[in-house]
This record gives sequence, structure tokens and C-alpha cells, in this order.
Amino acid sequence: MSLAELKAFLTKVQDDAALREAVKAAATADDVAQIGAGLGYEFSGDELLRISGQKVGRVTVTKQDIPGEYN
Repeated sequence: MSLAELKAFLTKVQDDAALREAVKAAATADDVAQIGAGLGYEFSGDELLRISGQKVGRVTVTKQDIPGEYN
């Protein structure tokens, strides 16, 4: 796992519209990491969350707070 791998993935995201949409549709940071892994990038959802609020190239990483349901 590596911050360099994550930044390389985000650079690819900025130039690939289909990939960008897949990332936007992902429910969790771990899901985004799985998308990256499928393309050969090795980083974790935790690493992605740690750079929330930062900009990499033209991509700004933003953590989405989606409230869960409680019974």
C-alpha cells in the first residue's frame, strides 16, 4: 500500500470519465480501493480517507457522510 499508488490512481481518475463515474458511484473508500486494485493500484480505503480534503491534480478527495439507518 502506498500513497504514491493512490496519487497515481487519482491522476488516472481525472483523465478517465468512465473511471471517474465508477469512483463516484462507489459506496465506501474500500470500494474505491477495490476499483484501484482491479487496475493494478495498491492502496487502502484508510489511505484514501486520510487524504480527504486534499487535491491531487484536478481531483479533490472528499469524504461523503452518508447516514445509516438505525432500527
